[in-house]
Amino acid sequence: MGNLSAKLQDIYDEVLTRNPGETEFHQAVNEVLESLGPVVAKHPEYADSAVIRRLCEPERQIIFRVPWVDDAGTVQINRGFRVEFNSALGPYKGGLRFHPSVYLGIIKFLGFEQIFKNSLTGMPIGGGKGGSDFDPKGRSDGEVMRFCQAFMTELYRHIGEYTDVPAGDIGVGGREIGYLFGQYKRITNRYESGVLTGKGLTWGGSQVRTEATGYGTVFFTQEALRARDSSFDGKRVVVSGSGNVATYAIEKVHELGGTVVACSDSSGFVVDDKGIDLELLKEVKQVRRARLADYVELRGNGSSHAEDGRLWEVPCDIALPCATQNELDEADAHTLARNGCVVVAEGANMPCTPEAARALTEAGVIFAPGKAANAGGVATSALEMQQNASRDSWTFEHTEERLAEIMRGIHDRCLETAEEYGSPGSYVAGANIAGFTRVADAMLSLGVI
Repeated sequence: MGNLSAKLQDIYDEVLTRNPGETEFHQAVNEVLESLGPVVAKHPEYADSAVIRRLCEPERQIIFRVPWVDDAGTVQINRGFRVEFNSALGPYKGGLRFHPSVYLGIIKFLGFEQIFKNSLTGMPIGGGKGGSDFDPKGRSDGEVMRFCQAFMTELYRHIGEYTDVPAGDIGVGGREIGYLFGQYKRITNRYESGVLTGKGLTWGGSQVRTEATGYGTVFFTQEALRARDSSFDGKRVVVSGSGNVATYAIEKVHELGGTVVACSDSSGFVVDDKGIDLELLKEVKQVRRARLADYVELRGNGSSHAEDGRLWEVPCDIALPCATQNELDEADAHTLARNGCVVVAEGANMPCTPEAARALTEAGVIFAPGKAANAGGVATSALEMQQNASRDSWTFEHTEERLAEIMRGIHDRCLETAEEYGSPGSYVAGANIAGFTRVADAMLSLGVI
């Protein structure tokens, strides 16, 4: 872990003691605290009032049993989580993740990151996260529906459009949100559209929400390039993942003149020097729910699939890790820098290890952390809440322009804040400090609660 001032080290030691074994949460806290030394020096009231300590302790942690019946008639038991981390700026806001790797430490890391990400958007939303160790892969629609109904039967009592507003994350897409919302409506007898985001367009959803995280990551990267008098034109881009975030990052890169030459899934990665065929990728991953090897089989000459090796060995100008946490390590960072990569922007939550982030920065690679670069998803969720509250529906073009405007604002805020606190050009320092100070000021105003 990085070097911390004495006050911040005491806070971090307390986090380690109070949250044993939650390594991802420890990593997320340390990454923020590393940036706050200049802030505490300039504003000692943040440390003296225990704002930072309170920020590191969730307001509420909910763990519950989720019993459901599979297609064979067997009762299955999963564990559900919702961590309502901080509501100083507004109702808790953050996705639900359904994946076997989910445990309390993962949800707390995601919820902690969400506080600062949501703050950076400038929207009135607090930070939270939830999910389950349920794996939707290989499950029938009926099984997914029954699980979602069982999950919401417990969760519904803790959420609401002015309390806590979940959305999707890994393993939770439009299908799952539909089942969850249907059960919420059934139990409460209320059509409370704003209680979940990521809904279908015919029943309260927002244009661009599906595309928002991927688009937003690319918009942020575009601003980082523009600040250095560059653009996506002619750039080779590598994107990890092939799910929702990766797919729409690829789409927007191609629109802006770049060429995505590789993407991945849990079975390996494909390289396509002609540029990933987006419609074929959608057919393989979204329609067939198949592996990327099928992409190569259908694409033919010019593409290849690798089960071994590292995606980040594919030469590129820009890398967008859009899969999962800690997927890009220090060795990968050195490989990217050696191959001439100029920007790494996180489309996923904390996909770069601390060592990787440090190595990229030291090598002069522009590094944009997820809490800034991938904030487009939650920003558009807030726009969905806004439309629900006003019983309105915006066009795709208007919503995309609002998203682009928000991402430009986040980018500029990060650079301005980094300059103010003595770390010019550092998106990490800028994002952490700008996200923190807005929440911390709100917490001071609200008193010790």
